[in-house]
Amino acid sequence: MTPFPAFIPVPGRVVLRPLTDTDVDDLLSIFGDPEVVRYWSGSPWSGREEARRMLGADREAYAAGAAVRLGVTLCDEDRVVGTVSLFNRSEPNRRAEIGYALARSVWGRGLMHETLVQWLGWAFGPLGLHRLEADVDPANMASRRSLERLGFRQEGLLRERWIVGGAVADTVFYGLLAQEWRAGTQR
Repeated sequence: MTPFPAFIPVPGRVVLRPLTDTDVDDLLSIFGDPEVVRYWSGSPWSGREEARRMLGADREAYAAGAAVRLGVTLCDEDRVVGTVSLFNRSEPNRRAEIGYALARSVWGRGLMHETLVQWLGWAFGPLGLHRLEADVDPANMASRRSLERLGFRQEGLLRERWIVGGAVADTVFYGLLAQEWRAGTQR
């Protein structure tokens, strides 16, 4: 699989940049918050080692061209307040899944929407993807509204797909095609 091309950030309130070892504490703050990971397929982190493992796995996946995760920072400070990723990439089909998380301290400011507009513009533009997919817990209404605002369509439901901390959860699948994105980029 060919590596991902370099990401070119778009000016705005948020800056997307590669994650580094200096971001461990910021990542732990995000992924250690039970409210942030409430609808994720894993439990909240309990220590810095989990952040280090994620960074190592991300480097390997990026080198293999299989995935990319960037940190979300505010343009006036270099503290990571979120992440955005593309993974499960199928190069022959020009398809990938997206993932994202945002620190609770910055919720409600429209930052994730701005981030995803940049991210989708890159994925459907320079990266040349044809289709993006998202896997969402049906109870995560904020994420579902975000995806729908961007033009994603609900395409299916997988019952009892995840078991996290003993709780069973369904998955709603969303999809967005490049031509749909281009037709509605004023979102």
